[in-house]
Amino acid sequence: MKVVVTDSTFPNLEVEEGILRPAGVELVGGQCKTVESLIALVADADAVITQFAPITADVIAAMRSARVIVRYGIGVDSVDLDAARAKGIPVCNVPAYCIDEVADHTLAFLLATTRQVVTNTVRNRQGTWGLATPLDRMLTLKNLTVGVVGFGRIGREVVARLHAFKCRVLVHDPVVSSSEIERAGCTPVDLMTLFAESDAVTLHCPSTAQTRGMINSESLATMKTGAILINVARGDLVDSNALTRALQTGHLSAAALDVFAPEPIPANHPILQMDNVIVASHIASASVPAVRFLRESVANLALMAVRGESLPNVVNGVGVGPAS
Repeated sequence: MKVVVTDSTFPNLEVEEGILRPAGVELVGGQCKTVESLIALVADADAVITQFAPITADVIAAMRSARVIVRYGIGVDSVDLDAARAKGIPVCNVPAYCIDEVADHTLAFLLATTRQVVTNTVRNRQGTWGLATPLDRMLTLKNLTVGVVGFGRIGREVVARLHAFKCRVLVHDPVVSSSEIERAGCTPVDLMTLFAESDAVTLHCPSTAQTRGMINSESLATMKTGAILINVARGDLVDSNALTRALQTGHLSAAALDVFAPEPIPANHPILQMDNVIVASHIASASVPAVRFLRESVANLALMAVRGESLPNVVNGVGVGPAS
């Protein structure tokens, strides 16, 4: 049996090897980023593990014996789910990965933008003592309304943390009932109401045909003047040009972005020059325990597939096993 890793950001594959090799499974690692190189790599794989490589319909069509495609992470937008379904290949993710890390990072971003942490640090390093912004930009979460878009595992953990700060919390998630959101101490609202009433909006939804570009010129215009946008979800949820204009005009007072479209952010992009924007390089999920859990989970899913076992966390409806 052969398991292929199309690409990864890890220094080696020792964690995966420690699970697969004792079971007699060959592990082949690559750093393939193009469709052509991926087709050659996955052709005879019994299981495919992938991180950021584009697993397109053409790549999936080349898989002669794959029993599963497993993604390092929660999102599966780099995999053509329909093509995999048509070929009868289950696609799995790791939904319990990095929940606390991303929720913590969200609060770090929210506190940094409301309390002007980075702005004041830079001002002090430049030798100037005192507030770096007007006093009215020093905000208190207790006095704010925070809109949470997406009430999955991460969104719920963000809400749990927000309650400690005593702010009003609005939630929009079309697949979660209003009663469930209310039981969590939040107010369920439609998306446009959330944009219109929130002082800060934080995104925790997947990248789908329905959510891509949800933050655009129209939705930004709906937001309060001076609102803050937090995005630790997926870069393509936000129209980067529209966001840039909203920040340049002052309609948004700040943004904090762990993700962007495209990634990496182009070195000459104006958003990198803005004092009111915090950027990170898609690292909100990072911690030693989280990465270890992710890699072990992915390797075990691949091993289950090559053994013919029922698979959990199938996201495309093929041979669905129990949820984990």
